[in-house]
Amino acid sequence: MTRSVYWRLSAMMLLQYGVWGVWLPVLSRYLQAPVGDGGLGFSAGQVGWIAGLGGSIGAVTAPFVAGQFADRYFATERFLAALLLAGGAVKIVTAYQTTYAGWLWLSVLYSLLYMPTLALSNSLAFAHLDDRNRQFPMVRVWGTIGWIVASWLFPLFWLLSDVRLQALPPFYGGVEVEGAIGRLVDALIVSGVVSILYAGFCLLLPHTPPKKDAVESLAFRKAFRLLRRRSFLVLVLASLPIAVIHQIYFMQTGPFFGDVLGLGASQIGPAMTIGQFAEIAVMLLTGWLLARLGFRWVIVLGALAYFARYLIFATVESVPVVIASQAIHGLCYACFFAAAFIYVDRIAPPDIRHSAQTVFGIIILGIGPVLSGWFLDLLSGSLQHPTWPIDYRQLWLVVSLIGLGTAIFVAVLFRDETAEEPG
Repeated sequence: MTRSVYWRLSAMMLLQYGVWGVWLPVLSRYLQAPVGDGGLGFSAGQVGWIAGLGGSIGAVTAPFVAGQFADRYFATERFLAALLLAGGAVKIVTAYQTTYAGWLWLSVLYSLLYMPTLALSNSLAFAHLDDRNRQFPMVRVWGTIGWIVASWLFPLFWLLSDVRLQALPPFYGGVEVEGAIGRLVDALIVSGVVSILYAGFCLLLPHTPPKKDAVESLAFRKAFRLLRRRSFLVLVLASLPIAVIHQIYFMQTGPFFGDVLGLGASQIGPAMTIGQFAEIAVMLLTGWLLARLGFRWVIVLGALAYFARYLIFATVESVPVVIASQAIHGLCYACFFAAAFIYVDRIAPPDIRHSAQTVFGIIILGIGPVLSGWFLDLLSGSLQHPTWPIDYRQLWLVVSLIGLGTAIFVAVLFRDETAEEPG
């Protein structure tokens, strides 16, 4: 891999996740904020369906768009550009919607266009790497950096005045502009513009012709047979509730930070990026943790991390402590989901490993989000609060107990079937 290819692939990842990171952390805050404050006044349940249904449908269809269609008949960089161009336009149109129905269906449409680009960007990178295991993390880390940069730059340039440097992250502060909550919707316009510019940049990426040997449907059927293996079945059953509470984090943390902790609209995105910094650090240690603890206890550790983070949300009133607890996100994601994907790669036969990853992804990224939307809608009806859209403290307590229950479930029932001796 030449230096030119490395930097082009790295820039691709930075833009790929910057397009996402600029709006996702603040979207719920805008949608749930009262109309008088500049938001749309949607209920927590409505936000759950907007985020959950959209993400679910996109995740289910993405592997087939990317693997069964795009990879077979089109140059990857050109198909990627077309999806990003259309997705950027949809994102801009969505920013001008004020009805629940408009947001719901445009979010579904955007997800259908954006979610396949995640797989296509990975596929394009893999096609031009000489040593995937060593080089891909060096390229993919720029995606996390892109998420962080986008989450920091949008409030810096659009939500603050009298900006000044400070010692603590995000290393700047200032006076929040009037009507900052209403300005959060402009993050969608920024995302749309960046997506369109990214589409143009895709034409500068290394040419990646279509593959005639793209994944066959038979491989998907064989991958589903892995559910006959006890460890894979237990992992799937554990991943579903974790996927639900993982999605609820992105659906409700922004409003929680604003309504309960009193964070300004400009502070929400940067505060949540503490989790991305921690994710980078823990990912570097995941291999060491797996070697020392084994898959079962690393996955249990990940589930316990969800329990700990949400318990802090539910019980701790100190704002600095709650903000600092975002660092636990690194353990949540790396120890549970990253370890789970590694285990799927280990247990699947070589000829269906890609399909096994896809099937596992469909289950947790396709079924998980729609269940989270339904679950949040259910909770919003029973956990009512006189001031807030939902009783956040009770919400976090419920999801923390789900994390604890999942940890116990894995500890009791999961056994590593790839080890020489069951772990």
